[in-house]
Amino acid sequence: MTRRRSRAAHSSAPYAEALIAHAGRNPLMFMVPGHAGTEDGLTEALADFVGERAIAMDIPQLIDGIDVGPGSPFEVAEQLAADAWAAHRSWFLANGSSQGNRLVILAVAGLGLGQHVVAQRSAHSSLSDGLILAGLDPLFLTPTVDTRLGINHGISPEALDAELTRASAAGQTVTAAQVVSPSYFGAVSDVAALAKVAHKHGVPLIVDAAWGAHFGFHEQLPESPAAQGADLVITSIHKMGGGLGQGAMIHLGDGPFTAALEPLIDRAFRLTQTTSASSLLLGSLDVARRSLVMHPELLSESIELADSMREWVRGRDEFSLVSDGFGDFPDIVGVDPLRVAIDVTATGLTGYRVRSILADTDAIFLEIATSGAVVAFFGPGKKLDIVRLQGALSRIAASAGPPRVSGGSAGAVPGPELAPGSQVAPETEPQSEAAPQTPGADSALPPLPAPGPARHSPREAYFSVTEVVPAAEAIGRVSADSLAAYPPGIPNIVPGEEITSEAVDFLQAVAASPIGYVRGSLDPRVTAFRVIAE
Repeated sequence: MTRRRSRAAHSSAPYAEALIAHAGRNPLMFMVPGHAGTEDGLTEALADFVGERAIAMDIPQLIDGIDVGPGSPFEVAEQLAADAWAAHRSWFLANGSSQGNRLVILAVAGLGLGQHVVAQRSAHSSLSDGLILAGLDPLFLTPTVDTRLGINHGISPEALDAELTRASAAGQTVTAAQVVSPSYFGAVSDVAALAKVAHKHGVPLIVDAAWGAHFGFHEQLPESPAAQGADLVITSIHKMGGGLGQGAMIHLGDGPFTAALEPLIDRAFRLTQTTSASSLLLGSLDVARRSLVMHPELLSESIELADSMREWVRGRDEFSLVSDGFGDFPDIVGVDPLRVAIDVTATGLTGYRVRSILADTDAIFLEIATSGAVVAFFGPGKKLDIVRLQGALSRIAASAGPPRVSGGSAGAVPGPELAPGSQVAPETEPQSEAAPQTPGADSALPPLPAPGPARHSPREAYFSVTEVVPAAEAIGRVSADSLAAYPPGIPNIVPGEEITSEAVDFLQAVAASPIGYVRGSLDPRVTAFRVIAE
């Protein structure tokens, strides 16, 4: 990645350092937060919980010398972030990439280019939230799918070009295109080519890079999407960047839409960002940026550790690497080497079962599971104990009996080989169906349901007169809510879509699993649905 500033310029964390300096003044605070920055009195238990220093640095916004006025430490911190991720400008977010997804849809609506967003169907449910808020309509584009493992991948430039061409011929005006890269399992799309396609059709490209905060900071990592021509990039710094939970950023790329988008992002940011954003959370973004730029050697160690885990998996008959089959998919041009997704089908156990055993028996927690795979994330710069993980997996495999033939990537869409130097690494993504399984059960969940027919726009459905009906009576009705199995939070039903029996069965099975959760459900077991009144 080419940065405008020298590496030495990134050796400071101006906003975080301003918070430290403020705490060092021993300020007397007759203002919010009510804990007054001290650990005594009613705050004693809080100080025991988070630490005295955290309380001292937990200050409100609009403090001179910290975040007020041109050239403030906070403004410089955002400028350094833009430089680090090769963007024109960056914004610090206090409500995760979910806020970012909603924010960018509100912003692109202001371009006035059209009524539709061509969007990857396996996008996070917060994208649907943004469509509702902005009053835009989706033209969902189905990603390629590994049908054997039940994993969604990404969108190829050819598929995006075809959909934008079709929409134009059908008179459906488009204001933006949206894709997800990297996927939950580390599959990387050809962002540069996707951006060229979008620009050829006169629309900006939005990239949900929530899982790619570390991209661009090491030669063995894929490049930052902003450096590849993406117009808007959303990324969760807390996921793979080293920041605190909820910490995220939006990056505005240098491109044909920069001048038009910048004021629109500013306005949408004011609509969506809290006026009481946590200084600790925002400060962690500043610290994370400095660490990523200044310590590539720690990223090297993490990549080597993940490589060792991959080689161990390849040496076992009971397991295989999901990413070794990525070359079968035309949309995948690279992979994230800090994700190791393991195909466990040869054990005869589901990924849900393996993940559950690891958590319950070994206190080892993996990011996600599908019916046939589990995924381990290697936090950048973290020295994780892979020997402990390997020992636990070996025990599970031994207790499951002789390995079974798992087969190849059945259902994979043929495609080109991975690009040279793309680092065969982590794994696949389940962007549309990953929910835990009952601890004692080794049967998979019902198949991921296909979307029901769209009968209304998301906004029309959301604001319609509604009624709540039992699940059995909801089949064939139009949903007023977005429902998404967690993880990974991909909507199985979007407002305005018809509820199918397959969707009901799937969501209820997810909800019945021990740590299953359905975002948007009216009750924990998904026994009722909110539908448009007839």
